[in-house]
Amino acid sequence: MTDNNHYENNQNNENSSENSKAPHEARAGAFERFSNRKKRFRENAQKNGESSHHEAPSHHKKECHPNKKPNHHHKPKHAKTRNYAQEELDHNKVEGVTEILHVNERGTLGFHKELKKGVEANNKIQVEHLNPHYKMNLNSKASVKITPLGGLGEIGGNMMVIETPKSAIVIDVGMSFPKEGLFGVDILIPDFSYLHQIKDKIAGIIITHAHEDHIGATPYLFKELQFPLYGTPLSLGLIGSKFDEHGLKKYRSYFKIVEKRCPISVGEFIIEWIHITHSIIDSSALAIQTKAGTIIHTGDFKIDHTPVDNLPTDLYRLAHYGEKGVMLLLSDSTNSHKSGTTPSESTIAPAFDTLFKEAQGRVIMSTFSSNIHRVYQAIQYGIKYNRKIAVIGRSMEKNLDIARELGYIHLPYQSFIEANEVAKYPDNEVLIVTTGSQGETMSALYRMATDEHRHISIKPNDLVIISAKAIPGNEASVSAVLNFLIKKEAKVAYQEFDNIHVSGHAAQEEQKLMLRLIKPKFFLPVHGEYNHVARHKQTAISCGVPEKNIYLMEDGDQVEVGPAFIKKVGTIKSGKSYVDNQSNLSIDTSIVQQREEVASAGVFAATIFVNKNKQALLESSQFSSLGLVGFKDEKHLTKEIQGGLEVLLKSSNAEILNNPKKLEDHTRNFIRKALFKKFRKYPAIICHVHSF
Repeated sequence: MTDNNHYENNQNNENSSENSKAPHEARAGAFERFSNRKKRFRENAQKNGESSHHEAPSHHKKECHPNKKPNHHHKPKHAKTRNYAQEELDHNKVEGVTEILHVNERGTLGFHKELKKGVEANNKIQVEHLNPHYKMNLNSKASVKITPLGGLGEIGGNMMVIETPKSAIVIDVGMSFPKEGLFGVDILIPDFSYLHQIKDKIAGIIITHAHEDHIGATPYLFKELQFPLYGTPLSLGLIGSKFDEHGLKKYRSYFKIVEKRCPISVGEFIIEWIHITHSIIDSSALAIQTKAGTIIHTGDFKIDHTPVDNLPTDLYRLAHYGEKGVMLLLSDSTNSHKSGTTPSESTIAPAFDTLFKEAQGRVIMSTFSSNIHRVYQAIQYGIKYNRKIAVIGRSMEKNLDIARELGYIHLPYQSFIEANEVAKYPDNEVLIVTTGSQGETMSALYRMATDEHRHISIKPNDLVIISAKAIPGNEASVSAVLNFLIKKEAKVAYQEFDNIHVSGHAAQEEQKLMLRLIKPKFFLPVHGEYNHVARHKQTAISCGVPEKNIYLMEDGDQVEVGPAFIKKVGTIKSGKSYVDNQSNLSIDTSIVQQREEVASAGVFAATIFVNKNKQALLESSQFSSLGLVGFKDEKHLTKEIQGGLEVLLKSSNAEILNNPKKLEDHTRNFIRKALFKKFRKYPAIICHVHSF
């Protein structure tokens, strides 16, 4: 009797026996009968050389291909018994599909050669999918050189050069804010020295978006060097406005308006602008095709799936380049310490709605003037609650006007009033949108808080919404304006309302998504201080980028990248130039150093008249100081210095007395040493010596 018949007869006998018994007797013996059946089945299976985990017989099994003949290449141990391990179901030829059912001689489904081939094929597909850069020609000798001139080791001031031996492009020309202590300095701009060195091969300036830390230094560069300037309409519109302020209107002829998803040739590069979401509209990532390979530069970005304008990040286009193979990714590191994802810009709407609804007096909202969508949302809620809108602050007015003229936003003109009209309306019918979220002393909000504004002062019933976070370095300024507002008894919504501001930069999960979409061979984290790019490196490693393929740059580093290598090849001069924003004039480094010296150590001034023959000071000599001693001690200090100089002159030889230059240096050195001995610091010394 075969296994099949034995199995069936046992089942039939047991079933008939069960049916003849009373139900309660059948239940009582059920477990015992099941155990006996299992034992007999195992014994029979072992006699036939099969596993106890026997497969069900063919008449209980659905055949996928009933006409398929057995595979005679695989012989069972017991030919006299039908062994289901011999049967191998063939497959219909469908692209990408192989149907296999192969049971080994011991009865378990295993990884046989066909299955192993499938595993290997899928592994190969996965590896190629995760590493499409393997398609690159590793024998190519082409390479590019990356040189950051700003934006690494700092927040802001972004500027980068990508070059080949014959061609170069400059990505962004941004400004940054000075730290405390740079007296009279309003903004910092990159040092353009390297651009002067390679000016003959620079094919153009490439703008990713219109934030000040990416376009703020363009007019200062154009005063020295002029190149074609490529960007989206909003970027060029705001740059054009800056050029007008600097008297550079004639240079608008260099502007080149680009369209997203439309690659263009710039020198030896083919560049495509890809739509990206950020805290300013019309932002872009860049796909830069070179002979060495494709480079993706994200610009500043976050992955906002529900942006205010309903134009999300063009993930498809990023993935398109990722599938083709990307040699190098340069990606925004600003929020690399933040876990999770950055909230959508649209998530602040409920908080704005609540604040506007509950406000009893005027609402004053301050944010970055470039955050058009934030301003737009505030204005929408102002209109919803029947408030007239006054936009105050030069940059805020300019940016909003340009955005409206270009059609990025649509707002009814009848809802707007001028600053001098605010007093004509009840407080609960007014919304003021203004600059000053960073505590700038010349901003409209600061002047309102200190009663310096011509038309508006802060009132106790005002609600002031500061919808921004302090840029590193501006914390003290923001704190100062908050103190002024609170002293005026205004209600202030700031950091305790964590839903009135969202970042424009990607957090870790968005950075991971970018890394997975692009799948670069090499990675250079950009935009941020060293701790930001170092943290971004760890995120990249977790996404499969080998540590040896990542380099952490600083401003001035020159990194060469080719299909098979990445290495540092040099360092060039980089740094900052100082600008007085009120006059739009650059300030020499030596001037800033002098200001620091005066601020920290004070000034001592001496106008000295010397009688050479008598080797004595004349009574007309004058001495004064600033920042060294109080007014009461001024005369005592003057007498000390004067007495010491008289002794010095008596001991001076004729060579010094008869040489005006040597006499002045001799006198200056004495004063310097005397002041250091007294105050343990070196004040700035202004010394003029006249001998007779």
